[in-house]
Amino acid sequence: MKDAAGEESQEDLQNEIAELEDRLRRVKERLKSTSTSRPSPTTAPTTNNPQQTARAPPSPSLPLPPHPNPNPHSHIAAAPNPHHYLLLLSDSALPLGSFAFSSGLESYREHGRTARSPAPFASFLPLSVSSLAATSLPFALAAHRDPRRLPELDDALDAATPCAVARRASVAQGRALLGVWEKSFAPASAAGGRRDGGFGSGVGTADDGELREVLKEFSALLRSGSGSGSGAAAAEEEEGIPQQQVSAHFAPLFGAVARALGLTARQAAYVFVLGHVRNLTSAAMRAGVFGPFQAQKILAGAGAQRLVAAAIDREWDTPFEDAGQTAPVLDLWIGRHEILYSKIFNS
Repeated sequence: MKDAAGEESQEDLQNEIAELEDRLRRVKERLKSTSTSRPSPTTAPTTNNPQQTARAPPSPSLPLPPHPNPNPHSHIAAAPNPHHYLLLLSDSALPLGSFAFSSGLESYREHGRTARSPAPFASFLPLSVSSLAATSLPFALAAHRDPRRLPELDDALDAATPCAVARRASVAQGRALLGVWEKSFAPASAAGGRRDGGFGSGVGTADDGELREVLKEFSALLRSGSGSGSGAAAAEEEEGIPQQQVSAHFAPLFGAVARALGLTARQAAYVFVLGHVRNLTSAAMRAGVFGPFQAQKILAGAGAQRLVAAAIDREWDTPFEDAGQTAPVLDLWIGRHEILYSKIFNS
């Protein structure tokens, strides 16, 4: 009796399990049919194309905002950036030939050499920067403020430079800068549009055509003066007509070119003086005074920044008529460079 009751109970359990499984299957089918016939409103309709699913268009109620500048490079031609030319003028790769001149550093070290060590560079740097600011910076600032006086400024600087070696270095770099302007800067800046390179006071309000004409006439004067004496120049000399001669010194040409490229007077002065400091450290490095890391440490130091700023502030309002040498011994060192037995620089 117990075995029969046990078998009946197992059979009942198996029937109940089968019934439950059948009910579960029917409920799943009902759930599946309900989900396919009534899709959820928040669920996107299914599709067999995965690209269409990935590129579903945005909702019309949430339009995408337009790009603030469809062409990010369109501002280059419309509004030239003067900082671009500031970096070019301050680049040591600018082909001016400055690497060939030491501004008297080589002669200073030879004449100040002792049995123990050469004369220190730290004492020469402030002396040279002060001399440059007193003799050349007023001419660069005057040319920037009134580029039409460029021939007059060039003639005055030529008369104020008694040292022949310093004069050759200034003229060589000035003529190189004029060549860079004619062959590189002038075509590039002309294609870039208008800037504050004219004689107006507003930024971008004056055409720089007049300044370009000034530099063009200055270049023509330089070519006529460096010719062989034939042609129109010779005819003027025969008729007794005085012909203006130019030498193309570096300082006034730098001021005029910086104005043509849109630099402010303060920017032009800083690049001019800092370029001299950079050239001196480069010459000292090539002369074996110190290595490249020490040279960069000097250029990046606060002492060099204070030195440049103080020199500019001191000569900011100095008229070019009052420019003069503050360290006459520098002219002696530069002038005696030619008598050195061995040398690696032209000055």
